[in-house]
Amino acid sequence: MIRRACALLAAVLLVWTAAPAQAATYRYWSFWDHDGSSWIYATQGPSVAVPSDGDVQGFRFTLSEDSAQAAQPRGAADFDVICARTPARAGEKRVALVIDFGTKADSPSGETPPRPRTVCARVGEDATTAEALARVAKPLRYDTSALLCAIDGYPARGCGEQIAKTPAGEGKGKGNGPSLGLWAGVAGVAALGAAAVWQARRRRHA
Repeated sequence: MIRRACALLAAVLLVWTAAPAQAATYRYWSFWDHDGSSWIYATQGPSVAVPSDGDVQGFRFTLSEDSAQAAQPRGAADFDVICARTPARAGEKRVALVIDFGTKADSPSGETPPRPRTVCARVGEDATTAEALARVAKPLRYDTSALLCAIDGYPARGCGEQIAKTPAGEGKGKGNGPSLGLWAGVAGVAALGAAAVWQARRRRHA
């Protein structure tokens, strides 16, 4: 019993000390919707999303592991300000776009990101976000899977490429120590071992 408990404890500790899981970081254009007070990561791609008149949408060139880590577009997201000089027309809609080219740290080697800008796109009532973007920020570049690679020609190369792998949890405020579940497993195995020792001593003194 004691040997079995010790073997289990050793196995748990081996898992704990093993190399941490790896998480990939990607460089890409993220797509956002504005709900009037904050940015929300879009649930549809720009080639599928069909905004309504008065909507505010944003694009941010970023480095991140996933949507939860993606940087939001910077700048004011106010439709009345962005589209103040674009009057409404019958049969058309206006979509305010916030285009943030990211920071120098986000940019591919040798490229400098343009300054963030806002623009009002006036398009047909059934136009997608991609069509609105094409109206005001050409040239756009897509890959063979219809992934948006460049807005207004930036970046000049690359498309959603993987940049690096870092230990999962690093830089996210979660620490690099073992998880609560793992600590519970260690405590359980330790308790099992202690019980085995107690029972062995009890038998010897019986």
